[in-house]
Amino acid sequence: MIVGTAGHIDHGKTSLVKALTGIDADRLKEEKERGITLDLGYAYAPLPNGDILGFIDVPGHEKLVHNMLAGATGIDTVLLIVAADDGIMPQTVEHVQILDLLGLHHGAVALTKTDMVAPERVAAISAQIETFLLRTGLAGSPIFPLSSVTGEGVEALRQHFEQLARSLPARPAEGGFRLAVDRSFSLGGVGTVVTGTVFSGRVTVGDHLLISPSGQEVRVRSIHAQNQPAQQGLAGQRCALNLAGIDKAEVQRGDWVLPPFLHAPTTRLDVRLHLLADAPPLKHWSPAHIHLGATHVTGRIALLEDETLTPGNSSLAQLVLDKPVGAALGDRFILRDASAQHTLAGGTILDSHPPARGRRTPQRLAMLAAWQRPSLPEVLAALLDCAPNGIELPTFAANANLTEQDLLALLSDTPCVVARLRAPATAFSAERWNDLRDTAIDTLAREHAEVSDSLGLNGEQLRMRTAPQLTRAAFAALVEDLLASGRLAKDGSWLHLPGHTITLGPEEEKRWKEILPLLAAQPFQPPRVRDIGHTLGIDEVAVRALLRRAARMGRVYLVAHDHYFLPPAVAQLAEIVRQTATDHPRAEVYAAEFRTRIETGRKLAIQILEFFDRVGYTRRVHDAHRIRNELLQF
Repeated sequence: MIVGTAGHIDHGKTSLVKALTGIDADRLKEEKERGITLDLGYAYAPLPNGDILGFIDVPGHEKLVHNMLAGATGIDTVLLIVAADDGIMPQTVEHVQILDLLGLHHGAVALTKTDMVAPERVAAISAQIETFLLRTGLAGSPIFPLSSVTGEGVEALRQHFEQLARSLPARPAEGGFRLAVDRSFSLGGVGTVVTGTVFSGRVTVGDHLLISPSGQEVRVRSIHAQNQPAQQGLAGQRCALNLAGIDKAEVQRGDWVLPPFLHAPTTRLDVRLHLLADAPPLKHWSPAHIHLGATHVTGRIALLEDETLTPGNSSLAQLVLDKPVGAALGDRFILRDASAQHTLAGGTILDSHPPARGRRTPQRLAMLAAWQRPSLPEVLAALLDCAPNGIELPTFAANANLTEQDLLALLSDTPCVVARLRAPATAFSAERWNDLRDTAIDTLAREHAEVSDSLGLNGEQLRMRTAPQLTRAAFAALVEDLLASGRLAKDGSWLHLPGHTITLGPEEEKRWKEILPLLAAQPFQPPRVRDIGHTLGIDEVAVRALLRRAARMGRVYLVAHDHYFLPPAVAQLAEIVRQTATDHPRAEVYAAEFRTRIETGRKLAIQILEFFDRVGYTRRVHDAHRIRNELLQF
């Protein structure tokens, strides 16, 4: 169990932690010289049952709330400290507001410095505290009058925490491992060490993980869990990880240590936000300081339901951050004003990868309502009902912190269709999947009716006319489903309805057989229409008309004006483009390199690359071309 202190400056937080554990949590030279806590401190105490009780001691100064927040997230229970001589002070109030916004409802109150006041004062302040806490999550918390100097009352508080540690259920070690880094340092002969609270999952010596948001790969050399050497660390523990593969300067407070599938830095977070009753009204696009885990970033608040949020009320919102952070469903956060002087609001993360556009549409708000359902099976079912383009499962799993095994188990219990032909796998409701199938067939039926001499559409054309927002991977699975069911047929790269064919007349077929060898003789540099007509002694207009018809049948591709290529040649060229991109350090294809590989002139090489841009296989980026849709077949 991890206990976090809270309270006004100079109310005796650090002294009490020392009285409970024997450890001075003030570790900085300046802290000892000035007699005040400036940063997070840590102390541990063994329990009779062999467990370890961990304490996070936080600073109480109003200018150090950002440090307090870095330690408050992830704790199990609160030790609120109020001095009997001062009573409730401004940081007492603000700290309790923060604890409330973080959803912390287990705690105890230490009424310190009782040796300095009369018994009547102790009784009066105790009553004041009880009244103050009535409207908070700490209502009814026991109050322990004590003195860290004389030791009176300290043992009763220690026994309370021992009993609470026995009664509080252990956090389930489910999901991927997530440690919020609040300190990093280097030890001689050991290397880089990071410490923090484990939000979820478990870590084992030898695990290969990432530092997020940087993406730096690390390996866990050794672990201290609750200040004891261990082979593994679990959710709810404070852990120190000795990491290989990284320098101290490459990891800092606010980073996360986690497995690769959870590494998804984001600058947008959709949230449920609650504004404090004594805060000023919050306007749309207000600047703010955002505290999440041990991270502190700045950003703006985009309200999703109204232009202004009134004090004491809640709203859906999107946090637009100035730098990337890591987050997951259910993470708590705190907002402070632009000057970082006052706590304004707090809330819960709903979606860590929301869209930048359409954030207020009814469909988007319905998806956020789905993310607020009480259980993940309900969340997934509700999302499937309101997601016309399906749910990308890797993104869903990262936001919900589901391991691959957890995701598979959830899917097995949820009626849905999973398109997993290629990554990323996407889930659809059965109703939506059938609608997509019918729409694709209707689209082809219209194409056949309107363009009778066309064999059909290629996969990308059909996707753009059926469901342009659908991922190419999901649409490829839809096509395979339709092909397997016999509702769709394929001829080369052309998709069409079964039974739909177009043919050449006898004279056209005879001419085509004469043209075909000429196109095949130089597949990467076939003759143009006028050259074919000249060679065969056929009118150029007739050759052009025949090749246009052959292109609609899928027998050739019009790559450039009057320049037709056979499908096998186009498929080979597409593979050369792919290999050229693979060999380039930035996955780019330039005309000069491509020309060299296909042994043609520069002009024709450029025309071929522009053809691939037009059909959606590549996209132009300045002077280069990059693969856009590797799934496109020729």
